[in-house]
Amino acid sequence: MTSIDNFWAVVPAGGAGTRLWPMSRSSSPKFLRDLTGTGRSLLQGTWDRLAPIVDDRFLVVTGRSHREAVSGQLPEVPAGAIVAEPSARDSMAAIGLAAAMLELRDPDAVMGSFAADHVIADPAAFARAVEVAAGAARDDWLVTIGIDPTFPSSAFGYIHLGDDLAGHPGAHAVREFVEKPSADVAERYLATGRYRWNAGMFVVRPTVLLELLAEQDPDFTAALRAIAADPASLEAAWSSLPKIALDHAVAEPAAAAGRVVVVPASIGWDDIGDFDSLATLLEDTTSASTTVLGDPALVQAIDATGLVVPAAGKMIAVVGLDDVVVVDTPDALLVTTRAHAQAVKQVVAGLKDGGRSDLT
Repeated sequence: MTSIDNFWAVVPAGGAGTRLWPMSRSSSPKFLRDLTGTGRSLLQGTWDRLAPIVDDRFLVVTGRSHREAVSGQLPEVPAGAIVAEPSARDSMAAIGLAAAMLELRDPDAVMGSFAADHVIADPAAFARAVEVAAGAARDDWLVTIGIDPTFPSSAFGYIHLGDDLAGHPGAHAVREFVEKPSADVAERYLATGRYRWNAGMFVVRPTVLLELLAEQDPDFTAALRAIAADPASLEAAWSSLPKIALDHAVAEPAAAAGRVVVVPASIGWDDIGDFDSLATLLEDTTSASTTVLGDPALVQAIDATGLVVPAAGKMIAVVGLDDVVVVDTPDALLVTTRAHAQAVKQVVAGLKDGGRSDLT
């Protein structure tokens, strides 16, 4: 893999990953954790696959409370390339500020926004897709990378593919972005072969992104450019920025206007949204045994399947249970099933309502 000229990686590193509680918490979110057993956190894995195509052109936007941890995990990234948000304002503010900074820094820049907490099994295929996307972005398109769906998921939004994009083999017009569908609708989508999962990956020239935002909210764009021009104003101006996702602020209206294209890609993508997806990612498909994330000597599994995380360091025995999820940490124990993995976020909500912020 070779570096893409003037290509910058923007990595929004936020979110608490509430469906992965008690492993992931606001103080130690999933992007800072090693969830794949490789010895590298998800954030470090993101750096590993982006570094060959961006060299040192790397910006991370993260919460103020995580800046030190991010810097510690990414010693290759200078302090000035880690932007600390005073508070969470959703993805448009974070990515838009990075775009405004790059607009000033590199007039020829093309930026790609890639979440810090995703797993990609085929980095070479990822790099090829990004290269195609960057080529289209140089012609002033807003480009997204559409993930080839592997099953009819109702947990992801979808991208409806249109015609091929002239001059850019591998890219297609986007007809529309579709919100998370029912399982039946998702199955119909897959049958057409014209839909891809929306993983929130966008490749675009910074000025194009900001001007698309200005068409919807000119004050928002002006505020982002003002902060980039005067970084000392970040603290005072940040809380007044709209709290909205890039998909809603820019991508959806731009797609409706015919200004978005998609590069379909099969890259082994997973957002590790809950313990069921984590178990699927880690499981040995040739064996019916229990999957252990951590020291296998701390788990005794008899006639049992599922995922066990012995993070508290004590022995865990699981007997006669199928598709179980056991996550043991020093101050909290989760016991559920893979089928109920999505409901873990309700535990976090209940703890917050009960004033137990020390556990969330």
